Amino acid sequence: MNWNITAGRPVYVQLIEQLELALVAGEFPPGSRIPPVRELAADAGVNPNTMQRALQDLESRGLLQAQRTAGRTVTANDTVLQALRRKRAATLARDFLQQMHALGMTAAEVETLLRETETSEKE
Repeated sequence: MNWNITAGRPVYVQLIEQLELALVAGEFPPGSRIPPVRELAADAGVNPNTMQRALQDLESRGLLQAQRTAGRTVTANDTVLQALRRKRAATLARDFLQQMHALGMTAAEVETLLRETETSEKE
């Protein structure tokens, strides 16, 4: 997993966001075991307690499940993962639209721009 921890925001919040993205992107498939806390913390370059805090947040929301002797696994409930995916996408869309409106673009102009960008990406 590629971690990107920056200054200015709480580390555990950044860990939560990046772990959520990994879950919805399928980096850790539903039902799969995730690496232990210490391994994840070492990979991210953070304190294990900070990683533990992030993982507990994901557990409390049903995205991860703790197995006493087997570590943590990703929820096998696809509905939970799809709801998170949709929520993350809606946040990105809202932020994007706010920025486009700040540039003075209309909804029609934004739609045209998106279609043109998608077409050029396919080429």
